[in-house]
Amino acid sequence: MSVVEKRAGWHFAERSVLGLVAVIAAGLGFGLLLLLVLHRWTPMLQLDQHLDDRLNALVAPHPAAVAVLKGISTAGGRGWLIPLVVLVCVLLLIRRRTRLAIYLAVTGLGAALLDPSLKALVGRVRPVVADPIAYGMGNSFPSGHTLGSTIVYGALTLVFLSLAQGRWRGWLIGAAAVVILAIGLSRIALGVHFLSDVIAGWLLGLAWISITAYAFRVWRREAGQPTAPLADGLEPEAADDLAPAPDENAVLPHPWAKGAEILVGWVFTFGVLYLVGYAVTRWSPPFDDAFPRWLQTFRSPTLDHVSWLWSKAGDTHAILAVSLVFCPIALALWRQWRPVLFIVLAMFGELTLFLLSAAATGRPRPQVEQLDGTLPTSSFPSGHIAATICLWAAIALICMGRIDRWWRWLFLVPAVVMPVGVAVSRMYRGMHHPTDVLGAVLLAACWLAVLWWTVRPNAEALRATADLEHPDRRRERPARPGRDGDPARVARPGGPSGAARLRPAAHRDAR
Repeated sequence: MSVVEKRAGWHFAERSVLGLVAVIAAGLGFGLLLLLVLHRWTPMLQLDQHLDDRLNALVAPHPAAVAVLKGISTAGGRGWLIPLVVLVCVLLLIRRRTRLAIYLAVTGLGAALLDPSLKALVGRVRPVVADPIAYGMGNSFPSGHTLGSTIVYGALTLVFLSLAQGRWRGWLIGAAAVVILAIGLSRIALGVHFLSDVIAGWLLGLAWISITAYAFRVWRREAGQPTAPLADGLEPEAADDLAPAPDENAVLPHPWAKGAEILVGWVFTFGVLYLVGYAVTRWSPPFDDAFPRWLQTFRSPTLDHVSWLWSKAGDTHAILAVSLVFCPIALALWRQWRPVLFIVLAMFGELTLFLLSAAATGRPRPQVEQLDGTLPTSSFPSGHIAATICLWAAIALICMGRIDRWWRWLFLVPAVVMPVGVAVSRMYRGMHHPTDVLGAVLLAACWLAVLWWTVRPNAEALRATADLEHPDRRRERPARPGRDGDPARVARPGGPSGAARLRPAAHRDAR
């Protein structure tokens, strides 16, 4: 055995022993805390209550601090962690990394089962503070937010660690540790958990991650895969598949020129909105107030609830949620940033155009009962409707240009149904005139046309399709470094080529 092999063996043994010690220490630490809580050890109980009282006295008088702590705490709740795990598992399956998806799902499922089981077993009540600023459901030990965030963010770090190189690995691990630490401390500061609850969540989460990571490595070994250091990630060879867009060239050619074109288009759209808004504010047509009054005659408790649901489908939270789901899936499917950039610019431009146009026109709301109360923005244009049109129309434009199956036409359904439903609900609730809807349509049509002409979100997909249909054109076009001239880009081991990933389904089947 050579000297290099001996050193590698010693390093492997050292890492294994240290990992085993860490797992044992985490398990023993959690077990000790569990016994102290079950036997109600007085010094620990006094320390827990004293810390909660002090932090409550510091935080409760400051609403801004309370809001920040609640925002941090939300990142460890089930309403955030479960959708995050499901979305990442879908992305891993799209990239054909089934083993990593199973690992993440099983690890996250363990967090979902450990938390309620231990809380029911221990039955510890939550803290009682002088000025409650937050409320928790169920028992207190261990902290579910802390346990869930430790397991989920720790597992995600192990999954994507192979993407980071050199110092970036330390930054990635450090960022995950900061998030986990902040979530745990926020639960104490909000007065919904004791210090011992949070420490128990950290220790149990670390132990569970270590167990599942070891089981994953055994699974790889039994499947004939090489065993790499855990610092390289769970699957080091998956780095290329986990990379967002390894096959893409520049996102936009001539970015400064494109930026200038987008800016000119934004100014043009704002000018159109200002002129129309100025006109309808000062010369409002008779039907503008008559139509919301007519819709008001149909009001009933059932329709009020249905209209509220439709209206919520166009608010900021719903639009942001759909965008945060679609953009990663689009990136995983087509390995290009350009469709994501198209969505981001569409929504950012819509928001700025709506806010400035509403401030410039200052149009009052309809003279009817407004079910949503007084809003800070003016009536023209409708931000809910404009955001809904921009989002669903942009998704339809991207998907219909990249899918050649008959069901691509189904993307037109939400692009039509969602804006119509939101528009009717907003007028039914007395929040907008018909001309406000017209303003939203003008905003979305002008702005999406500008972005379609400048960004061209489907340009790379169309070019790849043209190359497949006319191979002579590809041979005549000079090779470009990093694409045509790089054989690794054309036929990459472990996955299809960049052109194959962009190829519409019909061409893949024909092949």
